[in-house]
Amino acid sequence: MNSSQQDPIIRRKLSHQIEERLLAQIQNGDVAPGDLLPSERELMSLYQVGRPAIREAMQNLQRMGLIEIRHGERPKVAEPSLEQAIAQLGQTMHHVLSHSENSLDHLKQARLTFEVEMARLAARGCAKEQIDPIRTLVAEQQSVAHSAAEFLTLDGRFHVEIAKLSGNPIFAALSEALFSWLAKFHAHLVRSPGHEELTILEHTAILDAIESGDEISAAKHMADHLSRANALYSVANNQRNGS
Repeated sequence: MNSSQQDPIIRRKLSHQIEERLLAQIQNGDVAPGDLLPSERELMSLYQVGRPAIREAMQNLQRMGLIEIRHGERPKVAEPSLEQAIAQLGQTMHHVLSHSENSLDHLKQARLTFEVEMARLAARGCAKEQIDPIRTLVAEQQSVAHSAAEFLTLDGRFHVEIAKLSGNPIFAALSEALFSWLAKFHAHLVRSPGHEELTILEHTAILDAIESGDEISAAKHMADHLSRANALYSVANNQRNGS
């Protein structure tokens, strides 16, 4: 093997070493969100490596959402973002959901368990003024029942808003991710055409139970809603596949 064939392997190893060192600085708190990192030239001098190794390390850290790189500026440590972290899982989830039927079933089960608990938590501690905006959202959803795209968007927002009632931003981010993964890669699993009015009635029943503070009823209405939807979507999917 000649030197030109070896160079890419050497560069990869160097870039990984640099990536690990910079990652350690970020994780140890040596540099904080918003802090500027050394320039590309400074890093080349610091680690005694060439530009390709530095760029590959920085690009990997950028893909991980840990640093921001803008043309003509020094890279800086990114501000923490739950939404960005979860969004980065999107392509991986696309791959998993596209090639594993079992994973899709597991995701539906996870969403059902999660959403039921979100309804229970919402009923435990929300105030009426927190419910009113969600009722407005449901009314808006009813007005756009003729538009598949708009109805689907508001359907996702409904579940995210319920998760927000928990007061935990991680729950809200997870709710949005679970819905968006299904909507983006298997839209038929979050919407069944012709059942819009039933969806509205179920959403209203969930909100009524939450507003009354009835945790058991809220959880049951949410479970029934998603279980009914999953059953309808399975039938629709079988019909499309000719089974």
